[in-house]
Amino acid sequence: MPRVAFIGLGRMGHGMAGRYLDAGFTVTLWNRSKTKAEDLIARGAHWATSPEDAAIDADAVVTMVADDEASRAVWLGPKGAAKTAKAGTIAIECSTVSYDHAREMGRELNARGLIYIDCPVTGLPDAAAAGKLTLLVGADAADLERARPYLEPIGSTIRHFGAVGSGTVYKLINNLMGAIQIAGLAEGLAIAEQAGLDMTLVLESIQAGVAASPQVQRHSKRMVARDFSGATFTSALRHKDAAYAVKLAESLLADKPLVARAAVESYARAKAAMPDDDEGKMIELVSRPKKPS
Repeated sequence: MPRVAFIGLGRMGHGMAGRYLDAGFTVTLWNRSKTKAEDLIARGAHWATSPEDAAIDADAVVTMVADDEASRAVWLGPKGAAKTAKAGTIAIECSTVSYDHAREMGRELNARGLIYIDCPVTGLPDAAAAGKLTLLVGADAADLERARPYLEPIGSTIRHFGAVGSGTVYKLINNLMGAIQIAGLAEGLAIAEQAGLDMTLVLESIQAGVAASPQVQRHSKRMVARDFSGATFTSALRHKDAAYAVKLAESLLADKPLVARAAVESYARAKAAMPDDDEGKMIELVSRPKKPS
């Protein structure tokens, strides 16, 4: 059986790791907290004491961690997976990281004889658990073909954007647009509330209107109801992704990305006030009425 080391069991990673078990892979897990792995261990996964331990004899190492710092630590840290991964191991980075980091990791891991696949994903935790994520790949075409058997269990759609780093470029664009939409939605609904509009009618109109993207469709209902249970994406993560996107935009565009910066500032406020809450809860920051002058 193919052997997969899976590192990072957050909201997305847990379901993704489970998909490899469903597909019959031999799976070794590492996460900062072993508690999140207990049900997967009960299903037959092995527990590792470190990323270094997890990567021993693995055919592929898959990471799903929070940011550049966490990614570097689990790959290249003192107990990183690159220390023990054998030559030819497929290194699949599903985390949303910065463009510079993705390219740097490609160089670093390729130099160690690993095959690096830049593979951030889109989809919610239920899609991760069902193997229905969309995989945004940056890799050499031949490397992608070698990695495909390790990608198919977790994704129903594979989009190959080009060389290493290109998958991350698209993921940052995608998440930046989401940040702008959600922040704009929060402000629009707050205006409607303070103006005394019928929020049932406002919600109905938004849902049927031309601006009703999937993000707007999902978050508008939750914002109006103030129901943020079952958070799928936090304010802190959205802020991180938008900040990475702004940094990339500043390196490529002649004009400053003003709209993107405004979204980052909105999420910076949300991160400071409620970092681990659902990102849509930012409406509570903007919906307070203006004090009389």
